[in-house]
Amino acid sequence: MPPDRITQTYHIDTPHGPARKRQAGLTLLELCVALGILAFTVAWAAPGLGGFMARNEVAADVVRLKDVLATARNTAITRGTIITVCPSWDGRRCIEDWTAPLSILQGEIDLPPGQRLLLGRRGASQVAAITYRLDHRPVRYQPTGRATGHNGTFHLCGRRGEGASVIVSNFGRVRVVDDTPSAC
Repeated sequence: MPPDRITQTYHIDTPHGPARKRQAGLTLLELCVALGILAFTVAWAAPGLGGFMARNEVAADVVRLKDVLATARNTAITRGTIITVCPSWDGRRCIEDWTAPLSILQGEIDLPPGQRLLLGRRGASQVAAITYRLDHRPVRYQPTGRATGHNGTFHLCGRRGEGASVIVSNFGRVRVVDDTPSAC
């Protein structure tokens, strides 16, 4: 027998295609099992994901705050001048809401807005609340890098009660204490 006749007789796969049609899809049972496994996995992971996201918001704001304070301190030392960090929506007038965008200003806070130089801004906070000092003074670094008289503790409170504290010492150094829900 010639080779072509053998492949047709015994239904062997040929280079031109399969001898019989193959399955091309899912059965209803397979689809239901896959969707059930997916639904179970999502229901199991969702509560943990919410807590992770809340902790991540607080951690991101701690990094944002540390970055602003380190930049301001280094700028004060490098330029040999007073640098002020305060919350401000417009970059000129300081306000009391520390969840607002943070402005880095050259000069005293008591100067008129036109005489202060805006050096930088960082975006608004993602956490529910940030408190710093009861007298609402901004952070101010001397040309030596010290924050004498303007030191204090930032209390960051997340939406689910997570928290952290960022402490600015008299020397201008910053340290972080995690998990302070009592302040929230």
